[in-house]
Amino acid sequence: MPIKTLLCSAFLALGSLGVAQAAESNYRYDTVHSQILFSIDHNGYSRPFGRLHIAKGVLHLDPANLSQASTELDIDLAGLDMGDAAWNAAVLKPDFLDSDKNRYAHFVSTGVEQKDANHGVLHGQLTLRGVTRAIDINFTFNRAAKTIYGLHTVAGFSGSTTLDRTDFGMTAFKGSIGQSVSVWLELEAIKEGDAGKTNEAPTPTSSTDPNPKESP
Repeated sequence: MPIKTLLCSAFLALGSLGVAQAAESNYRYDTVHSQILFSIDHNGYSRPFGRLHIAKGVLHLDPANLSQASTELDIDLAGLDMGDAAWNAAVLKPDFLDSDKNRYAHFVSTGVEQKDANHGVLHGQLTLRGVTRAIDINFTFNRAAKTIYGLHTVAGFSGSTTLDRTDFGMTAFKGSIGQSVSVWLELEAIKEGDAGKTNEAPTPTSSTDPNPKESP
């Protein structure tokens, strides 16, 4: 092969690689709009809900190739909301979330099994109460786009999984509280480098806020 042709091919290959690498971006979770809901059986009467928030986290994402995505995040257990202060305190005690000793649950992904353009399974490791277990999260990639005011590029996901609380050492009250915990995740992440804050989108405190938020 002539040297000129070889050099041209090499430059084209490097250019293609650069485009592929540029397609993946770093995002940071919007800690306001990202929520985690869970539900567990209460002695057969009902399955009440609790809510948690992400404290911080990063997402590496190419929307055109979900199989290469990765994420790592911390969940603030102390911010638990069961809808009642006394109930919150009971669930945060050592029998359950033990938030005084381990305030944050930590999740790190280990791989993505992509099903189609918008669906897949996120494999990872969840550390809760100092115990680490492998979990799988079924997810839907909702979309990645600029917000209506063009302040940020946001990627949004919905996910669900089921945990066995006894896997993480929560064995108290087996006769009245269910063992299986249903978990739903509604996540938004803001692309780094966009205008405005990159880790959250707080509600404006006045009409003169220089970074208005698109939705409450």
